[in-house]
Amino acid sequence: MTASHPSSPAVPTTSWSDADLARNPHQHEQKAAKVRGMFSAIAGSYDLNNRVHSLWRDQAWRRYAVRVAGVKPGEHVLDCACGTGDLTEAFARTGAAKVTGLDFTAAMLDVARQKQPKNLSPADAAKVTYIEGDAMALPFADQSFDVVSIAFGIRNVSQPAKALAEFRRVLRPGGRLIVLEFDQPQWFPMKQFNDFYCGWIMPRTATLIAGDTSGAYKYLPKSVGTFMTRQQMRDAMAAAGFRDVSAKALTMGICVCYRGVVG
Repeated sequence: MTASHPSSPAVPTTSWSDADLARNPHQHEQKAAKVRGMFSAIAGSYDLNNRVHSLWRDQAWRRYAVRVAGVKPGEHVLDCACGTGDLTEAFARTGAAKVTGLDFTAAMLDVARQKQPKNLSPADAAKVTYIEGDAMALPFADQSFDVVSIAFGIRNVSQPAKALAEFRRVLRPGGRLIVLEFDQPQWFPMKQFNDFYCGWIMPRTATLIAGDTSGAYKYLPKSVGTFMTRQQMRDAMAAAGFRDVSAKALTMGICVCYRGVVG
């Protein structure tokens, strides 16, 4: 999923090159533009690649995130970096009164809007609004939401600490932040398999499926391997003002669900 700065060009003139990825992509001065460009390039095949390359586990991870969010009837949910809307749709099927999906890549939102009437009942679809926006400068008043989520998007934000502060700002007292993000398994056999799968197999097959020339699926494993550790993420959420921060490993640590509460 995507999240970054809306003032960057709609499509960058350069893609993720091998030289770019030889260093930490999170420190690249053109990260926002490159991330937007790559998601624009792969939007049409994004869902298929998610299913195939998570071995159909990605939807289970989202369902888990919805469960731990504990949405109560009448609550308002913000799904940041909503991409093509899978998690947004899952929240719409709860008792939430309103679900807003926000992403900074227009092409991903186009796919989400096309899916909405096909995947949701008319009543659930009526709850959903999709808007283009920036996770680091949310266009909402303080204390507007009861739940904020971001699935596989915090890693793509130029300044994660700034986004976490924004999530804290727009949540009401008692509000919950749910973060889904890839991680590196800690169990040795699974770590070896994951490194081979994500480092060699997935970049090739996903690129083939997407017909991609943006370097998106080379960026993915590199961005996971150079991102915050679980402890660093928990610390960052606590520093942003969240309490009772937890991290639950899913599928032997390939994915982690973080949860924090506003006091």
